Amino acid sequence: MKLIEYADRDMLAIDLANQLAGELNAILNHQDRATLVVPGGTTPGAVFDHLCDVELDWDRVDILLSDERWVPADHPRSNTGLLRERLLTGRAAAAHLLPLYLPKDHPEEAIPALEEQLRPCLPISVALLGMGGDMHTASLFPRGDNLRLALDPHAPLLLPMRAEGLEEQRITLSARVLKEAINLHIVITGEDKKEAVLRAADLPPEEAPVKALLGDATVHWAN
Repeated sequence: MKLIEYADRDMLAIDLANQLAGELNAILNHQDRATLVVPGGTTPGAVFDHLCDVELDWDRVDILLSDERWVPADHPRSNTGLLRERLLTGRAAAAHLLPLYLPKDHPEEAIPALEEQLRPCLPISVALLGMGGDMHTASLFPRGDNLRLALDPHAPLLLPMRAEGLEEQRITLSARVLKEAINLHIVITGEDKKEAVLRAADLPPEEAPVKALLGDATVHWAN
């Protein structure tokens, strides 16, 4: 695990946005399109605020959430809403959003169609992930009903996930797909998250799912 510490959260957001943009640009110099995976939640919002106005061939970038709550895109708890407000704006409004939701009752019913549109966009060019205090990342939760399958080296691209305490069903990229990203980053803030990620490094992925990705990731932290 590579851990980069920043003087403050503003510096983290600026520097990380520039790094993500540079990696996307490097991919676009050699490929027709690039795929950017991003998390939901509040932590990446400041990064999005800087990234959305970077000069880049955004019309050649496909953007995908690492995971999503199984609710319509206009639902208040949809992560897609955050992307539309803070990333898919400014110059980045030209990017193409790959949805992680279809109007079905359960994610299992939609996964075949969602995987079909995702497959041509792999491997991920640049992935930015978050991490919860319980050491979950994406929707890979320590007590998730499909965690064991999500961690399997031969896991499918997408999995439904349910866990005690979650208000909604989730859909998530598997650890295999995230690990195969050409550039993989995790962004965290606060002393509690720093302690958690350091603790995760010494735990099995079944207890700390983020551990499955730490060997391939750069962790960005500010207090």
